[in-house]
Amino acid sequence: MPEIEARPYPFVFSPRSTALLLVDFQRDFLEPGGFGESLGNDVSLLRKTLGPAARVLAAARRAGLAVVHTREGHRPDLSDLAPAKARRGNPSLRIGDPGPLGRLLVRGQPGHEIVPELAPLPGEPVVDKPGKGAFYSTDLDALLRNRGITSLLVCGVTTEVCVHTTVREANDRGYDCLVVEDAVGSYFPEFQRVGLEMIRAQGGIFGFTAASPTVVAALELLRGSRPGA
Repeated sequence: MPEIEARPYPFVFSPRSTALLLVDFQRDFLEPGGFGESLGNDVSLLRKTLGPAARVLAAARRAGLAVVHTREGHRPDLSDLAPAKARRGNPSLRIGDPGPLGRLLVRGQPGHEIVPELAPLPGEPVVDKPGKGAFYSTDLDALLRNRGITSLLVCGVTTEVCVHTTVREANDRGYDCLVVEDAVGSYFPEFQRVGLEMIRAQGGIFGFTAASPTVVAALELLRGSRPGA
């Protein structure tokens, strides 16, 4: 079985039962004028994840791993937006308000789209979710189980919110998760550090972590072992 040198110990996985999960790489979170900036955040901090995530994505595709993308957003009529979520925080604009990238966090708007650097290929599922976790009110679990997936390589934003929530949900459902350390990002450097430590604490209570060069190297070896590679 292939393995990735990770913390707290090597991540052993089967390529056929492993998927790359890309969480919420949306223009609304990574570009000026989107929802993330409306909360007062410096979106350039998240853009540092794009290079590492793109390299992991390319390596996963070459190795033949399943790839799944997620997006956080709501129906145009906001019928799936909980009042508590709509009220929370003190942003300059609220979910559903018009902004430079269209209505914030609304499906079908320019800001809801995945950034071009990580755009899905035809056949790669895109799971639209109304909450922080990718398993809440979605068919992600069925999609993965129907493909025989038991392990996840996770990239995405933000580390302490949607990535953490998704990894915790996956952990409770029996999936093994490896979070790619430099392919996840936070608007808050301290949250980034602590968020990664929490995942791998206590012998990997929620999962494993490894840097993108280590993950890419393992996937390239996997590619080389495939027939016809």
